[in-house]
Amino acid sequence: QVQLVQSGGGSVQSGGSLKLSCAASTTVFDRYAVGWFRHVPGKEREWVACISNKDGTYDGHTKYVDSVKGRFTISRVGNTAYLQMDNLKPDDTAIYYCSAQYWAPCMTSATYDYWGQGTQVTVSS
Repeated sequence: QVQLVQSGGGSVQSGGSLKLSCAASTTVFDRYAVGWFRHVPGKEREWVACISNKDGTYDGHTKYVDSVKGRFTISRVGNTAYLQMDNLKPDDTAIYYCSAQYWAPCMTSATYDYWGQGTQVTVSS
């Protein structure tokens, strides 16, 4: 079992930036794919970004949902994954979740084995 602890959420004005963190308990986090999702009450959980495992044939490839391309960046350093969010918009307001799957490529469905606790991101106009 892997625990994922999130931080970095908050409130910003439209056009501002936030950087979310997802710290994993495993010491071999490079073997995991990481996904970021967001949830708005009344809507289904939406996939936002993912990065493939680095310690394997996938070599850390990344993907993004069209609405955040050019604004969000997913990365991983050591046992922590990040989601850098720039030029935030009110429509980005949601609870953001990180997730992880052992020895996997990018996954865009919410079927990851491990999940963080979620963190609120609020963007005002």
